Amino acid sequence: MEAPAPHGPAERPRPGVITEFTVSSPEQMRELGRRLAKLLRAGDLVLLNGELGAGKTTLTRGLGEGLGVRGAVTSPTFVIARVHPSLGGGPPLVHVDAYRLGGGLEEMEDLDLDVSLPQSVVVVEWGEGKVEELAEDRLHVAIHRAVGDTTDEARHVCVTGIGPRWAAVDLGVLSA
Repeated sequence: MEAPAPHGPAERPRPGVITEFTVSSPEQMRELGRRLAKLLRAGDLVLLNGELGAGKTTLTRGLGEGLGVRGAVTSPTFVIARVHPSLGGGPPLVHVDAYRLGGGLEEMEDLDLDVSLPQSVVVVEWGEGKVEELAEDRLHVAIHRAVGDTTDEARHVCVTGIGPRWAAVDLGVLSA
């Protein structure tokens, strides 16, 4: 099932640090999230994009495991946002699903993400074109079904680091 186009003009990521690879299973997607969590710190904004069922929430589960947060990471589609506090002194994970939200930051302001961002890792599914104004530095993660995959499990993942925060980060460790 194809996802609808964003509700408004989507800002394409500016050129930055990019890494691309294929993930072959849901467990590998979770492992990718655990590896990505090692690179994240309070104040980081991560935008996840891809069609329905691509693996955005599965990746976020891995992030939660890697960050050591409390609570099961599930899709926040109906509650829009969930906060998962850290169990070990690290940053909390704020998991947002912007699928049902309309065009832009105006609707997102009610979630107070700008207040949460400095002390949290904020992950926004379907965030492209809606939350880029929250942070100059951010990660865009695009997940798509791999072309020619007959198992419907393989995904092509493209991670783009935007801004000075990500300029010196080796995103290649994600594909290791």
